[in-house]
Amino acid sequence: MVCWYLLIGLGGCPRTLASNITYNSGIILLNFKTNLINFKPDSDDLHAAQNFAGNIFDLLPNDHECFVFDKLFDQLDTRVIEAQYSPEGQRANHPKKMVSILIYGYTHGVFSMRELEKRCCEDLSFMYIARMSCPNFRTLNNFRKDNAAFFEDSFKQSVELAMELKMVSLGHVSFDGSKFKANSSKHKAMSYGRLKEKESKLCKEIEDLIKKGDDCNDDEDREYKNKSSYELPDELAFKERRLETIQNAKKALEAREESMNPGQIIDDKKQISFADYDARIMGKNGKFDYSYNPQVSVDGDFQIIVGQHVSQNANDKKEVEAGLASIGV
Repeated sequence: MVCWYLLIGLGGCPRTLASNITYNSGIILLNFKTNLINFKPDSDDLHAAQNFAGNIFDLLPNDHECFVFDKLFDQLDTRVIEAQYSPEGQRANHPKKMVSILIYGYTHGVFSMRELEKRCCEDLSFMYIARMSCPNFRTLNNFRKDNAAFFEDSFKQSVELAMELKMVSLGHVSFDGSKFKANSSKHKAMSYGRLKEKESKLCKEIEDLIKKGDDCNDDEDREYKNKSSYELPDELAFKERRLETIQNAKKALEAREESMNPGQIIDDKKQISFADYDARIMGKNGKFDYSYNPQVSVDGDFQIIVGQHVSQNANDKKEVEAGLASIGV
């Protein structure tokens, strides 16, 4: 009787609805046809894993690269950095762990310390390298800046380890380079000819301003008011700062060209950036900008990088000698 009232209350024909009724242990189940999409259900393992303690890193494939990286990082010799620490004060992160996090991030294209900290809290492979305890991004950044020389030593250690594993023979080594944009702008630069022209012009303008000041002694009180007569006028001070900037850039350009082309006359079209004296104009994909030309040397057996250096040359023609020197040949 109860179930008959239930059917009528649902607003349908009892005979039609009754055809969709099934009975399960005395419980009435209504099987109405609907337009609901039958999505794939969650894995049973998801709910089963909640019933017992498990290792979340078991979710990673057994051959995941993070396990290989971890074994390699364990071979790094960090005693040089460890000697800088004191037993007093707050306990610090182990240098080997810091180096591991940074190198693993670099090899996966993560160069931002904030992004690296985020990945160590969200990405299982990064969490494994960080031992489930990632340092703050400022700690990572300070460690990176304070131990820059050690990273170059770590690179050498990795090459030596590869040689011990017979993964590097140095029988066939290839060299190649790329263009990395410098932290500078083409609009904050000047050619050598323009530098000489601006230097002469500013020197003349400064002389004129000084002469003008000498001729205005009678109006000194009105011009300086409560200031002392020893203070430079704003226009003169600005031009002198500008002249100093131009002269420093001119000297840097001359020193650079003398080291690269000793004894040769400097072309007036040669340029230098005020923001980065070492960067040079280089082209890539039809675009020209201030850049550097980093070079890598790769062994032919397993394509392992065995050497690296950064060049100011726009092409790779003169990089063979430097490349051989980077691998100790």
